[in-house]
Amino acid sequence: MKSLEDLKKMREEALKKVEMRDSDKDYRVVVGMATCGIAAGARPVLNRLVEETSKNNYSCVVTQTGCIGLCVYEPIVEVFDKDGNKATYVHVDSEKAAVILRRHIGNGEIVEEYTIDSMKK
Repeated sequence: MKSLEDLKKMREEALKKVEMRDSDKDYRVVVGMATCGIAAGARPVLNRLVEETSKNNYSCVVTQTGCIGLCVYEPIVEVFDKDGNKATYVHVDSEKAAVILRRHIGNGEIVEEYTIDSMKK
């Protein structure tokens, strides 16, 4: 932070994040965007999620986070519902991202075959 403008920008970004948490949306979709996630292809996944959410008017907020701690499973997408329940999707690509939105956000159905639990079996 080097100026008052930098501080104002940081404040605005923090307020946006708080607003997303208090959103009236049904879901929060979080993409791991640390170095490991980006290297594994998380940027196109994030872009697809944002595009599809906007295009289909899904009731979710798409956001990003740092390292989730499961680098071997990147790109990782976590979907939280209003009750705090979480589904963790792993090895997500752009096509899987669209399927996750359509089935999980659109139909309320967890896409079991893309979850971390399915990879551990």
